[in-house]
Amino acid sequence: MIIQKTNTKTNKIAHIVLFSSDLNLDYKKIIDYYSLRFQIEFVFRDAKQHWGLEDFMNITEIAVNNGANLATFMVNISHILQQDFNNDEMSVLDIKAHFHGLKYINEVFKLLPKFPDDILIKKIYSKITSIGAIHQCDIAA
Repeated sequence: MIIQKTNTKTNKIAHIVLFSSDLNLDYKKIIDYYSLRFQIEFVFRDAKQHWGLEDFMNITEIAVNNGANLATFMVNISHILQQDFNNDEMSVLDIKAHFHGLKYINEVFKLLPKFPDDILIKKIYSKITSIGAIHQCDIAA
């Protein structure tokens, strides 16, 4: 499919060529798919960079399908969590550091003979969940 764009001020003409292997695909669908291209690339970049898509060594179809779906699911979850945090600069690494800290705290609390008081718990959560983070998360434990 070829799209011709004309600048109304300069009358310059530009052509955009879009390709599809599906010859029966409607031109509107092709334009929609191309407009989603960068969003899809960003999802795969995040899945590879943050959620292990680049590192998994699966070879069976089911394992590859599960790994790819889990990594892209985690990208979606991390975007939702980024909206829940009060800091607009919160990164995926900050979120991962926060939840790693929560896991470590909960495991340590299981080892204690007596559960700490609420004030100490808040201080512990605040300190431990920020280890490894660039930006502080403000979310309830």
